[in-house]
Amino acid sequence: MHPTFVARSKSAQPIWFVTQATFPKVIDRLDKRARAFVKASGFEPRPGRHLVLPGAEGTGGALFGLERTKDGCNAFLPGLLAGVLPAGTWRFANAPHDTRLAALAFALGAYRFTRYRKAGDKAVRLVVPDGVDGDDLSRIADAMTLARDLINTPTNDMGPADLEAAARGLAKQHGAKFRSIVGDDLRKQDFPLIHAVGRAADPSRAPRLIELRWGRSGDPKVTLVGKGVCFDTGGLDLKPSSAMLLMKKDMGGAATVLALAHMIMDAGLKVALRVLIPAVENSVAGDSFRPSDVYRSRKGLSVEIGNTDAEGRLILADALALADEEAPDLLVDMGTLTGAARVALGPELPPYYTDDETLAADVARHAAAENDPLWRMPLWMRYDANIDSKIADVNNIAAGGMAGSIICALFLKRFVSAAKSWLHFDIYAWTPAARPGRPEGGECQAARALYALLAQRYGMR
Repeated sequence: MHPTFVARSKSAQPIWFVTQATFPKVIDRLDKRARAFVKASGFEPRPGRHLVLPGAEGTGGALFGLERTKDGCNAFLPGLLAGVLPAGTWRFANAPHDTRLAALAFALGAYRFTRYRKAGDKAVRLVVPDGVDGDDLSRIADAMTLARDLINTPTNDMGPADLEAAARGLAKQHGAKFRSIVGDDLRKQDFPLIHAVGRAADPSRAPRLIELRWGRSGDPKVTLVGKGVCFDTGGLDLKPSSAMLLMKKDMGGAATVLALAHMIMDAGLKVALRVLIPAVENSVAGDSFRPSDVYRSRKGLSVEIGNTDAEGRLILADALALADEEAPDLLVDMGTLTGAARVALGPELPPYYTDDETLAADVARHAAAENDPLWRMPLWMRYDANIDSKIADVNNIAAGGMAGSIICALFLKRFVSAAKSWLHFDIYAWTPAARPGRPEGGECQAARALYALLAQRYGMR
């Protein structure tokens, strides 16, 4: 069970959810002392407002305001509670708009990154509400914590070898097979793009391809590929210092697929899971790859380097080519890839791309149901010619700088041909300002929606 949740407690304090319409009825259910306190406080049941009530021996419960109706509400609004309630064990005394998501938001809102500075644990706990699967909530919350911790860790403690260690630990936890191809072995085993991007890093931070396998060979093949750029200087096309400040999160795609893999394995979904993470540090040194270099990819396509700061798609290309050789039933890649996606949709709404109409609709449906916002963007093939090269098969960027997220998706699409369905996510992996259930810092986007989709499609063993 996730540390925020408890199965039961006789001493749990009640949380009363109120709207303008339900407020009078809830007040009538309180004792005389609490009713007088509410009246004296001038509390109004506005969304997100709370009031801690007195009891005979200290705290006697709390009121929390919700939107008027479920339609259009923020299902994670109760995520504010973990930060405002006094220490103790709490329970939902009545139902919020979505009990399951409210309980999950409570746990996600309690997250703190404490690796370097211990935050005082208020020990705010929540009794798992009746009718809610506490084990499933716990595996989701644990996975989100894993991803957030990985993303929040600075690069001096989260290089390629550290990311490998995290993946190895997850594999051991679930009895999965594990391997890693490191350094010059990448060239020997035909991963030239991963090697080219990561070769300038210190030998202790050598590039690598991390692989995890789990499940039964006869089950549907689901392969997850996550961008693991542990830090991105931009290479020789160096980023300005302001643009480097968040580059510890450039391995957010890798963190997200590890979180999703944990959900899948812990739940025992009926899939043959494969996880591939190309892990590199895009550094500057005498052997950095250069603008205008041309490299042959694992797919056999020659790639001209238009910009060394478009490195994420390069390492994903080799990993996708490997994944595609098995013709999986579903091939998913995730990465923090383009600023263009943020310009178009902002940090809260990652775009996704697929030419499978049924899959696209399923992603949208589960994203809405899980309050895990996603937005479909087009694989606009008329832009594909923009990445043609005069001297190679493809360039890693397009001239002109427009439609950057679409261009990146079209580049990656060239490396997928055998997979039955392919799904690409251009995530941000960061919450710039705290919101209910989403503290400022590393964020695991799209994983909950995909987990729900996979659980519905394939079921559990």
